[in-house]
Amino acid sequence: MKRLEKKVVMVTGATGGIGLASARLFAAEGARLVLVDLDQDALDRVVAELGGDTLGIAADVANADATATYFDTAVKHFGRIDGVFLNAGIEGAIAPIEDYDLDMYDKVMAVNVRGVFLGLKHAVAHMKQNGAGSIVVTSSLAGLRGSRKLSAYVASKHAVVGLMKAAALECAPAGIRVNTINPAPIATRMIAALEEGYAPGSADVVKQKMEKAVPLRRYGEPREVANLALFLLSDESNYITGNTYPVDGGMSAG
Repeated sequence: MKRLEKKVVMVTGATGGIGLASARLFAAEGARLVLVDLDQDALDRVVAELGGDTLGIAADVANADATATYFDTAVKHFGRIDGVFLNAGIEGAIAPIEDYDLDMYDKVMAVNVRGVFLGLKHAVAHMKQNGAGSIVVTSSLAGLRGSRKLSAYVASKHAVVGLMKAAALECAPAGIRVNTINPAPIATRMIAALEEGYAPGSADVVKQKMEKAVPLRRYGEPREVANLALFLLSDESNYITGNTYPVDGGMSAG
């Protein structure tokens, strides 16, 4: 039997590197999918690729009304929600704290923290009707330790770890599990943007330095993050909640 057979699973940030790899893996494991992203055209392409029982909904995860709507739409279409992968996020700017633009700070916190809070709020409400569920939140290695010139991103990823822990304790009596995945560095658009941001025109130099800092001496692949999300959303992890799980090639060991 496939590991997500007949489960309804929602993925936010579904057309990006980790989100897309997860959607493909979850579909292969039998999930009925609700894919959420800002870009409807990109969603349509993913839905066409995956086929089967896949629903694509364009929405801003930081918008309260939009979040309520995409959850309600999913429940009306499938009848329930069994798993949610709150994966949408942005990196923001690369700048010292004293120079960090306030509007950008607010945007990062809106997407990365408010978006997760809203996702938790609605996921929990619907899952309580089922008596069970699993929620996985994409945090980051930056949610476990600091990083220079990424103050908003670091703050936001620490914040979602706190939200996860609060939700895990609140929701355990209802049979709802909540965990974070804390990846870094993963070969996605975001890491390429960070490389260029730290050294414009010399991204390859930054990449070489970052790879040397990883004990496994390479970037992770989106599929490797998706593999862990699959485990945490499946029944194989039924006794796991309230924890952080680095996918970082050993970086958090140092």
